[in-house]
Amino acid sequence: MAEIYVALVGFLIIWYLFFVRKVAETARIFASKHCNQQGLQFISIARTSSRWTVNKRQGLHLVSVFEFEFSGDNLSSYVGTVQMRGNRLENIELPPYSIS
Repeated sequence: MAEIYVALVGFLIIWYLFFVRKVAETARIFASKHCNQQGLQFISIARTSSRWTVNKRQGLHLVSVFEFEFSGDNLSSYVGTVQMRGNRLENIELPPYSIS
């Protein structure tokens, strides 16, 4: 019986790692598309936090915050944030930046 629990925990860990990777890829795509729409150069993205939350409308879901670097003038870089709720985009925030 203990083998089943070990296998279940192992499966959940592997599923979580693949799910978090899929969310990160989706956030990168959203940030890159947003930069292209605004005429900015997308540089990089990194996850700053992830947490599981529960609400009545969406149930159990993962909320992740990513920071991405971009440039408006190809000389300086700025940091914006992307907030994901599960695999869906919730918010993109950009600081004031200079353009060329």
